[in-house]
Amino acid sequence: MMTNGVVHANVFGIKDWVTPYKIAVLVLLNEMGRTGEGAVSLMERRRLNQLLLPLLQGPDITLSKLYKLIEESCPQLANSVQIRIKLMAEGELKDMEQFFDDLSDSFSGTEPEVHKTSVVGLFLRHMILAYSKLSFSQVFKLYTALQQYFQNGEKKTVEDADMELASREEGERKMEKEELDVSIREEEVSCSGPLSQKQAEFFLSQQASLLKNDETKALTPASLQKELNNLLKFNPDFAEAHYLSYLNNLRVQDVFSSTHSLLHYFDRLILTGAESKSNGEEGYGRSLRYAALNLAALHCRFGHYQQAELALQEAIRIAQESNDHVCLQHCLSWLYVLGQKRSDSYVLLEHSVKKAVHFGLPYLASLGIQSLVQQRAFAGKTANKLMDALKDSDLLHWKHSLSELIDISIAQKTAIWRLYGRSTMALQQAQMLLSMNSLESVNAGVQQNNTESFAVALCHLAELHAEQGCFAAASEVLKHLKERFPPNSQHAQLWMLCDQKIQFDRAMNDGKYHLADSLVTGITALNSIEGVYRKAVVLQAQNQMSEAHKLLQKLLIHCQRTRHTEMVISVLLSVAELYWRSSSPTIALPVLLQALALSKEYRLQHLASETVLNLAFAQLILGIPEQALSLLHMAIEPILADGAVLDKGRAMFLVAKCQVASAASCEPLKKAEALEAAIENLNEAKNYFAKVDCKEQIRDVVYFQARLYHTLGKTQERNRCAMLFRQLHQDLPFHGVPLINLL
Repeated sequence: MMTNGVVHANVFGIKDWVTPYKIAVLVLLNEMGRTGEGAVSLMERRRLNQLLLPLLQGPDITLSKLYKLIEESCPQLANSVQIRIKLMAEGELKDMEQFFDDLSDSFSGTEPEVHKTSVVGLFLRHMILAYSKLSFSQVFKLYTALQQYFQNGEKKTVEDADMELASREEGERKMEKEELDVSIREEEVSCSGPLSQKQAEFFLSQQASLLKNDETKALTPASLQKELNNLLKFNPDFAEAHYLSYLNNLRVQDVFSSTHSLLHYFDRLILTGAESKSNGEEGYGRSLRYAALNLAALHCRFGHYQQAELALQEAIRIAQESNDHVCLQHCLSWLYVLGQKRSDSYVLLEHSVKKAVHFGLPYLASLGIQSLVQQRAFAGKTANKLMDALKDSDLLHWKHSLSELIDISIAQKTAIWRLYGRSTMALQQAQMLLSMNSLESVNAGVQQNNTESFAVALCHLAELHAEQGCFAAASEVLKHLKERFPPNSQHAQLWMLCDQKIQFDRAMNDGKYHLADSLVTGITALNSIEGVYRKAVVLQAQNQMSEAHKLLQKLLIHCQRTRHTEMVISVLLSVAELYWRSSSPTIALPVLLQALALSKEYRLQHLASETVLNLAFAQLILGIPEQALSLLHMAIEPILADGAVLDKGRAMFLVAKCQVASAASCEPLKKAEALEAAIENLNEAKNYFAKVDCKEQIRDVVYFQARLYHTLGKTQERNRCAMLFRQLHQDLPFHGVPLINLL
């Protein structure tokens, strides 16, 4: 059977074969050799040379598309190629025979046009050899396919001309859409034959590189799977195609198909004997142990930890029997991943790093160091020690040119500074990562690395801008994230969660609790713990105290069991807020002290500052404003330096409240000075709240200002604040929480 002039039997039995498309490429090469140096400019020849490699390595394309590519490089040569192919296709079979006979003349003479060992020379020799092996019937079928290929190209050219005329009446946009549709349909029809071995290998390596570095430029999951199925239909034992199918199924989180493809990959690897040829008798066992190891990694990725542990035990057993230290080292790393929740997991990790260094595995050693740094960060180690450890791993990266790990290291630093509440340092690290150029040579026109580390850095940037009230900038970052990581890509969940959290915070600030409640479902789908916490926050804002308290208690128990310290502190702060909003500040104090102890122990500056604010407010409610003010003076500096705009506003508002409460028993002159200072702080707090559009807090501030202006006898300022308060109070819901009871 023959399609497009290609015999389907024993597809990869030969390296290459002749197709109508390759005859067209041969015509192009022949015309380039015949054209004198003066006829084609230096820039045109350079563009043609750059075009040749993808034409030789890539899959077959339609004739019209080939004409277009040549015309973009050299219009004069495109016309010559078109005339030559037309004469051959509309002539007789002997014209094609004569063409292949003349090809061998390219190598003759003292100064041949093409060197035999060059890329073009090897391609010409392969084509001449493949053509000479064809029987007469196959030559006739090839010529018939060439005629059909030419007719399809001519038909496409006519359709393009018709559409160009129609576009002048209907608009340019419609023309582009129709041209794209016709191009895709015809390419599917005319290029449905099998790829040669070189074309298949080039296609697989190109798509694998795109999946790793820039998933948006790779084929869509459905299109890529269709191409792979077509490839495997002609050669079911092509192991690399099964592995790319495994990677493609991972993109869409298809656990069944990805497992199926992975097992097929190792089965074909063993059956073809590729491993045995390169590794002797060890090849068979090597495939088995790495098959088990990859299966363990796959199960771990989908959260099937019990199956992953069984597969890992099998990989360890086979590796120990074969004395394969490299495989055992990989197994040790995955053992840590599976058991990282255990208290003694750091011992396993330290042993893994030492062994990786001993066996000369810099990639694994660096990943181990970064995992150790992450674990130490969650354990509350000082930032200088963590940065020193990351500096050591960076030396490994630069020494061995591990650009992917350099990106991961910078993203890790961004996350650590963010965890410790140092927003300025986190912003600097994120921008450093985004401005870096990759050390790897990225093929197929890939200009950027769309890896997880870039997604993490961009999400941090969006959240940091949102915290400072720069919502327009945050929206631009999220828009770029959506373009760079489409919803069907594997890292899209990162920006989805980031987007939902920013929308939730804005809705809460604006007092739109019904909108915030609707966003909780989306957050829960992406992160269940974060979703439950946000649900409790909404219930608390809606004055449903008992429901919020039950939810927070369940979440607190779960987070304490899983050692999620950051969330434990956040939950404790919410519980304390429930108590003082329920007029029980004395019960809130022990909870706040527990949260403060945890945040100090784990060096979480942002949460520690927030806890201090709550403690100061509890002391204010208990009637000891002087102590609350002294506590605020100690905590105000880190809040103003690295805190979110909302926290800055809360801090300044609380300082003003404490100043007013402290001045209640002072002399009239000192009291007036204290009230003036409080008004200045309230203006600053109002500016902060306005940046994040927090209308409820602005309402409280202007209410307080109106009371202060009334006390100072400033009627005009009082009336202005009172009018603004009335407008906000009518627009916003009021849940019965007292504003200010004491002046």
